[in-house]
Amino acid sequence: MKTQMTSSPPRSRRSEAQPRWATRRRPERRTLGGQVAQIAELLGKPLMPWQRLVADVGLELAADGLPAYREVWFSVMRQSGKTQLALPWEVHRCVSPAWDGPQRVVYTAQTGKDARKKLIDDQVPLLRLSPLRKLITPAGGGRVRLAAGDVGVSFGTGGRIDLLGSTEASGHGSTIHLGVMDEAWKDVDDRREQALQPAMLTNPSAQILGYSTMGTDESIYLNRKVETGREATLEDRGSGIAYFEWSVPEDEDIDDPEVWWRYMPALGRTIRQEEVAHARQSMTDGDFRRALGNQRTASAERTIPAAMWDSVQDPYAEPSGELTWGVDVLRNIDGHDDAGSVAAFGAGKAAVVDWRPGTGWIVGRVQSLYETRGGRAVIDGGGPAASIGDELEDAGVPVVRLQGGQVASACGRLYDDLADGKVRIRPSRELDDAVVGLAKKPVGDRFVWSRTASTVDVTPLMAVTLARSGGLPEMQPTPFFFT
Repeated sequence: MKTQMTSSPPRSRRSEAQPRWATRRRPERRTLGGQVAQIAELLGKPLMPWQRLVADVGLELAADGLPAYREVWFSVMRQSGKTQLALPWEVHRCVSPAWDGPQRVVYTAQTGKDARKKLIDDQVPLLRLSPLRKLITPAGGGRVRLAAGDVGVSFGTGGRIDLLGSTEASGHGSTIHLGVMDEAWKDVDDRREQALQPAMLTNPSAQILGYSTMGTDESIYLNRKVETGREATLEDRGSGIAYFEWSVPEDEDIDDPEVWWRYMPALGRTIRQEEVAHARQSMTDGDFRRALGNQRTASAERTIPAAMWDSVQDPYAEPSGELTWGVDVLRNIDGHDDAGSVAAFGAGKAAVVDWRPGTGWIVGRVQSLYETRGGRAVIDGGGPAASIGDELEDAGVPVVRLQGGQVASACGRLYDDLADGKVRIRPSRELDDAVVGLAKKPVGDRFVWSRTASTVDVTPLMAVTLARSGGLPEMQPTPFFFT
């Protein structure tokens, strides 16, 4: 129930909300957080208590003088000052003598367009209005770069902030000292991190600074980071990943203003109670919970409902008996790189046995599986794996080629098996990702899993679907004779 606010709190009231999860400060360690706070002052945006906590802990130095945490992640409500913390952190890397030599910061958002807009519209104006502005002018040895393909900020110290595209290859090349990942809730895979990591491997002082408001169950990448971060705080690791989260517990009354004050760290600072109350009245329940409660919400609709999928997961599912090997391929669709999956089905159990980038490995892998365990391969005869079917036959593997109507029947049959609990599936990360981002395409009064409309690589699920279909009596393998 949405509550209409009738009174306002005292204007002097400021939230002192504490994080629900937070890596603790180790006072015996020196921290560079105070230096970041000084830069924030120069930028005209002094750090709020929650921001200072993240900076102090996230920039703790270990005994060797290097950052204690390779990754620093925080999740907080919208309008809480995420950029106001990220920018002084970035600038500190570029201008502080605390770091060894000129530093390269790479700023990323979910798309290159988003990253450019946030850097140029939100961050650069703060720099230009601050005492640091001389460092980004030609007179001071720096500049703001706006040329196509070269957008960023160069500082007179030699440090620089660059933008990065979302493809994995984008980060390869120059060393990255700080990789910034903004609004990770939109990511359905880890391609942004994979774009950063190769250029950070040889730099022991490198860090990833990631932050986001919570997303939905489709926010695959962020949800993993959240679970990893929460575990790290509970285990009190003190290294690796530092994590901080401000959110409203799901069992709290989201309509109660006192709950807002208890959990929203920027209330009374960057956002007023009146604005929160208005948002509660004007936003959908799910959007409000995610944006201002920082709660993970369900996506609008999943092709395969979460409860249905979860009910058939079995870590001990081991295909046995007469086996079929489902083989599927993704060919560079909508930014996805080539990839392939091989799944097994037998005795009512299914499992993804291999998933890898590229496709050159598939024939050898399936040939090895066939030679050791027998069975037959099943492919979509009208799909991108059609040519691999020929190669498999040349390698001596019996192949079933399903055509359009049969593929639709296979998708429908697997869906029915999931709904009826007639199949057990061994859990895998790639398979879970495929199910969360899955879309379907109508084929007459039936459907097939869509490779183009899905937001993720669906080859793991398609491979399971094909493997399951190969066990149906009406889909016998094409006769094959050794020559």
